[in-house]
Amino acid sequence: MFEATGPVLIEDEFLRDGLQNEKRLFSLDEKLGFLADLEAAGVTRIQLGSFVHPKWVPQMADTDELFTRITRTPGVTYSALVLNKAGLERALAVKVPHLSISVSASETHSRKNTNRSVDEGRAVIAPVIERALSEGVEVRAGIQSAFGCGFEGAIDPEVVIDIARQWSALGAQEINLADTAGLANPRQVYDLCQRVHDAVRPDCALSLHLHDTRGLGIANMVAGLQAGVRVFDTALGGLGGCPFIPKAAGNIATEDVAFALSEMGIKTGIDWRALKPAIARAEALLGRRLPGRMGHITQPGEPDTELGECA
Repeated sequence: MFEATGPVLIEDEFLRDGLQNEKRLFSLDEKLGFLADLEAAGVTRIQLGSFVHPKWVPQMADTDELFTRITRTPGVTYSALVLNKAGLERALAVKVPHLSISVSASETHSRKNTNRSVDEGRAVIAPVIERALSEGVEVRAGIQSAFGCGFEGAIDPEVVIDIARQWSALGAQEINLADTAGLANPRQVYDLCQRVHDAVRPDCALSLHLHDTRGLGIANMVAGLQAGVRVFDTALGGLGGCPFIPKAAGNIATEDVAFALSEMGIKTGIDWRALKPAIARAEALLGRRLPGRMGHITQPGEPDTELGECA
């Protein structure tokens, strides 16, 4: 029997994970425009960027200024990613209220992403999590490549569980499991989420960061729902991908997830139809069609802007 009760929280990461791999640099005004679109559609947690060195991810060079330019809407959580102490100091300086702080469970991905081994990454990140919590920042402690590595393949679940247990013990309010390369399958998602849930504090929420590399993103989301997950990362239009993983595909699309959950009677607070103009604008700026589906599909009763013949 399908059992999943809402509501579900969707964190849109178009402005961070979505843009970080794009060669075309988006201006602050363009980013603010997409932020306004997301808020207007009902998205209540939005990741604005990451505090990483601009040499490695030029798209994120203006994250500090972006946080100083936003009008903070009550009820909306503005988040960012940090990977080290220097990034945390920058985030604290612009009063970021919610941070994603993560390490990779893959040795190869960890070295390519941060130039550290998994154990070195954990040693560096643990005090960053502690400092952020001590400053009153809400922390989502993440585990990248939790379901598989684009370089190594399978990842030992015990490594993931051990990291999750450590983050929980430090006091993180949420544990995020990331399918960074998009290699997960629904059974694997269900099983690992169950095992991590059993390993962490009862009051520690679980969230999923899913990529759609092999077309299983939405199926993996449903498996997460069945396992009790109620927080999911998405990106407008299905944009995204890690700069350090070859042929990394985008995140599951915000509009597709909101639509699917609505069809299942699960509330997200997001009007997925209201996102269509923003998707069209993103496609015009990038010069290509984005992989998300519901931005291009006409529902019964809506005017059809892409008429064609049926077989």
